[in-house]
Amino acid sequence: MIAIIKYNAGNITSVEHAVKRLGLPCRVTDEIDEILCADKVIFPGVGEAKSAIKYLKDRELDEVIKSLLQPVLGICLGLQLMCRHSEEGDTPCMDIFDAAVKKFPALDIVPHMGWNNLEKVHTPLFRDFAKEDTVYFVHGYYAELCRHTIAQCDYILPFSAAMQKDNFYATQFHPEKSGSVGERILANFLRL
Repeated sequence: MIAIIKYNAGNITSVEHAVKRLGLPCRVTDEIDEILCADKVIFPGVGEAKSAIKYLKDRELDEVIKSLLQPVLGICLGLQLMCRHSEEGDTPCMDIFDAAVKKFPALDIVPHMGWNNLEKVHTPLFRDFAKEDTVYFVHGYYAELCRHTIAQCDYILPFSAAMQKDNFYATQFHPEKSGSVGERILANFLRL
């Protein structure tokens, strides 16, 4: 069973539908026992960092997420909350990835919204990913490049489009909204 972590964030239902389209059982939950027993865990989200991390901390879900040994996939806000710190609300995050989350400078349209290519792509998460493939982004904050970066994108400046450390994977883009390319990336994660 795949656990999709329920917390104070949006976009969880679209992730649930994407997993079900792949024919796999999943459950949206904030129950610690269900999360710990899941084969895979997805930590999606759209929202604001400070209120989201408060919800997680109030329920001790932040510590549960950090303790997981099975494959975990953070998506969008999920990636940002897995970093060290976010400028959004001056928020200390979970410190899984040694990277800061910063606000895009207003040198172009912010938030970054739309389809983009990825560069410097590697790891099994991107098996069969082609150079011309594009994925869908919508975000006003970005994770800086770091040693955990496994794919990058350039919008105003280069940033981490995907990250990995041990069993923790994360994408700033939305695989559940990225058509067949995103479905393939999600399937790659679920096969890990």
